[in-house]
Formats: sequence, structure tokens, C-alpha cells
Amino acid sequence: MNQSLHLITLGVDDYQKSRQFYKEVLGWKPTNVSNDNITFFQASGVVLAIYPREKLAEDALVSPARSGFAGITLAYNARSEAEVDEIIKDLKSKKVKIVKEPQKAFWGGYSSYFADPDGYCWEVAYNPFFQFDENGNLKLE
Repeated sequence: MNQSLHLITLGVDDYQKSRQFYKEVLGWKPTNVSNDNITFFQASGVVLAIYPREKLAEDALVSPARSGFAGITLAYNARSEAEVDEIIKDLKSKKVKIVKEPQKAFWGGYSSYFADPDGYCWEVAYNPFFQFDENGNLKLE
């Protein structure tokens, strides 16, 4: 298998509420292949999809039940500490749940976390050790 990640699908409890969150609160634009059952958002080189939790579990042949932390976080890497602060301030004004206030991180950067309507944690971080290419993609090598 090639070392590639193309698509992340989040199973959501209230599809319309989650779709509205990503579109209106985060300001993301759905792709043209989105429909009433699944929404795709192009996120640089990866696509984020939201899909009803029950249907996703059915497709994977697993139980849709969950409890507590899902064991995954999603991340947006900012270009500065000030950008982290600006994003979190904007999310607070939209009544988004802030899980962790912006602060210096043990690994040498600066980060904060917020939760989407299903409790998926999004990190907004500034990592002074990361570089971006000309398209804004994270480059670690």
C-alpha cells in the first residue's frame, strides 16, 4: 500500500447540523460531488467527508456505538501564534465549544482545541518546526 491518505470520513449523528457547522461556522465549501447523503470538502491534498454515523457503521460492519474520546484529532496548522488566537476568537464568537484554550505546548509550539457538533476534536496549532510548500501543504521533509 502506498503511503497516502486521500479521504477522512467522520460519522456524524445529525448530518444536517454537521453540514451546517462545516459550511457556515468554519466557512468550508462542499465539492460538487456532495449530495443529500454525504458531503465532501476538499482540504488541500486530503478530502474530509461527513456521513451519517449509522450508515458509516453499517458500511464498515461495525457497531455505531461510541463513548468518550474517539481516539482521533484533526488539525489545522496556522502560520503564527496570532493566527491561532484569531481563529479561536472567531470560533468563540460563533459559540463553538473550545476544549482547550490557546497556550504554549510541551512540544515547543502553541495550540488550542475545539469540538465540532459530534465532539470530534480539532487542534489549531502553530508549530515553528513545520514548513509549508507554495500551495500551503504541510511538508515535513
